[in-house]
Order: sequence, then C-alpha cells, then structure tokens
Amino acid sequence: MQNLEAQTLSSIVLEHHEYVPVLEKYSLDFCCRGKRTLSEACAEKNLSAAKIIAEMNAVENNTATQLPFEKMTAAELISYILIRHHFYVKNSMPVIINHLNKLVEKHGQRYLHMPRVLELFTTVKNEMESHMAKEEMVLFPRIKEMAGADNPSLHYKPEYIAAPIDAMEAEHENAGDILFEIRDLTDNYTPPADACTTHKVCLQELKTFEEDLHQHVHLENNILFPMALAMVQGKE
Repeated sequence: MQNLEAQTLSSIVLEHHEYVPVLEKYSLDFCCRGKRTLSEACAEKNLSAAKIIAEMNAVENNTATQLPFEKMTAAELISYILIRHHFYVKNSMPVIINHLNKLVEKHGQRYLHMPRVLELFTTVKNEMESHMAKEEMVLFPRIKEMAGADNPSLHYKPEYIAAPIDAMEAEHENAGDILFEIRDLTDNYTPPADACTTHKVCLQELKTFEEDLHQHVHLENNILFPMALAMVQGKE
C-alpha cells in the first residue's frame, strides 16, 4: 500500500473498492470531491489519516467479488448504471418522500428539522429525475454512439461530450451537497430515542440512498466520463 495519504480519494476507490465502507464511515466524499487527496480530505474534517489508513489495512480483501468496472466497455458500464442505480433511484425516491411526508405530518412539530429534510429531499428528487432523463436521452446515447465509431476523435468535437459531462458533474456535486446537509441535520441518520418505526425506517432509507448515490456518481465521474473524454480526444 503505497502512500495512501497522497492519493486522491477517487484513485483509492478505483484501486481498492473494499475501502469504500471506511470512507463512508467518516463521510469522506470519494465521488463528487474525489480529486482531493486523503490527506487533504482528512485535514478538512480534522480526522487522522493514519487512523483511517489503519482501518483500511484491517479491511478484509474482498476484491475477488468486485465487478471489473474498469475493464467494462462504455456500453456495459452504462447498462450496469441504468439497471443497478437508475432503477433503484427511480423506485426508492417516491417511497422515501411518502415516509417523510407521513413523518412530518405526524411529528413535524416534535422534530423541527424534519420539515427541512423533506424540503431538501424533495429538491433532490426533482433534480435527480431531470438529471437521469438527461443522461438517458442525451449523454449516454452520445457515449455509446462514440464508442461505436471507428475513430471518435475524428468524428466528434470535444464539446459534444465534454459539455454534457460538465453539466452532469455539477449536478452530481449539488445532489451530494444536499444529501450531506440532510445527513448533518439528522445527526448522521441517527434516530431519536423515542423515534417511531416510520422515523427509523425513513432515516435508514436516506442513508442507503446517499450511499448508493456515492457508488453511482463514482462509476460515472471516475470511470465512464473519463473513458468517454479519452475517446473523443483520441487517447484510447
């Protein structure tokens, strides 16, 4: 394990996906802000990089069961993202909204932060619906179109792919920021001692949603999008 402190969070995850739970545990964003080094990210949160590296060293190596995302074609990776992540997001968001609405209606005056959580997640839902539609109707078809060309660098201008990628990355970061605020408001999704079942379930759903988004954005920002940019720049 070579100088993990100096490696970016995205490169650490690319090489060692089994470390994701450790980064999630300490809220170290390896997707939207994955270009920061582990040292920089830890300094921002007043965390001990040495302690986190020690936990990474203690993680049992499970890479044998990890899908070879970096070896997938663009079309294969897009199919995985659509089936594994877009499907989950589309199905989970209405359920979470429903639970949040019930919780705010019945207990909003007791838990004063929950109306704000509902407002924030409603924003995430609206933005993610628009975001995924743009990926499915514009960006992903362009990437698959380029992947099928004999020499994409001769057929496409860089902005054909770079412009929508820039827009998607900005939207990824915004969604990540909103979910971070939700996590902060809910004390890292910790239910109050007197929380009802719906409250507990809702917080777990929000936690799972954020973790899925991190994986989702990681596959796009750190693997699929660089692959597409390399194609249009003739670097593949």
